[in-house]
Amino acid sequence: MNLSVASAILAALLYALSTPLSKILLTSVSSTMMAAFLYLGAGIGMLIIGLIRKIIGRNDKEKKLSARDIPYTIAMVILDIAAPICLMKGLEISSAASVSLLNNFEIVATSLIAYVIFKEIISKKLWCAIVLITLSSIILSYEGIESFSFSKGSMLVLLAAVLWGLENNCTRAISGSDPLEIVVIKGFGSGVGALITAMIIGESLPPTDIIWQALLLGFASYGLSIFFYVYAQRTLGAARTSAYYALSPFLGVILSLVILSEVPNPSFYIALIVMAVGTYLAS
Repeated sequence: MNLSVASAILAALLYALSTPLSKILLTSVSSTMMAAFLYLGAGIGMLIIGLIRKIIGRNDKEKKLSARDIPYTIAMVILDIAAPICLMKGLEISSAASVSLLNNFEIVATSLIAYVIFKEIISKKLWCAIVLITLSSIILSYEGIESFSFSKGSMLVLLAAVLWGLENNCTRAISGSDPLEIVVIKGFGSGVGALITAMIIGESLPPTDIIWQALLLGFASYGLSIFFYVYAQRTLGAARTSAYYALSPFLGVILSLVILSEVPNPSFYIALIVMAVGTYLAS
């Protein structure tokens, strides 16, 4: 296994850790505060990496964001405030394994938004993937024929995926710029925004040790994950890196079942198979 492949798989594993570990921390911190510290951890950690890179003379000559990028950057930050809040609120009331799989709906949202707004072409294989991932999401969200209703937690996670789909397309517009700069702006902008939101709605700060744990998780799962993803993408290309990164939700399922000892219902395993086929076609 070469270094680029290892980086892509490591990126997937680091992000997969976020769901079960966030579920544990949510017993001690409110959802909006949790979202804030995850993003602040990413911003702080990547800022430190950037400073180290400068000190050791590894400051790559990356393109900086320009005035033309401001509208997309603002939209990216606003969406990155809303999406993790919805995800954390959904995770509070849903199983971590289900949330890990539902995160894959981001593929559907990103593809359809790119198709409608940016007129990107969607292949037949990707259309099949969109149908299968949507079907899997419906199976995971459906609460039963007796009530004919869908899980509130699942709906919040799917809303987060749609918001991230929009955010992905905003980030796409500025993707030629320094990825480290983008992550730092994402981290501080979205983290501070979520923290202000938490204060406004009356959420209180968690204990100091919980704050440090959330910051560290954010640095690893949101900061380093993107860092290793970008590193892998530059050598492997977008398609191969995406294929390796598609392992993330399934690693998240395994970690959730092991760490949290969750016992899914039979419909979860049906959704898992459908999602796996859909993800394979998408990647």
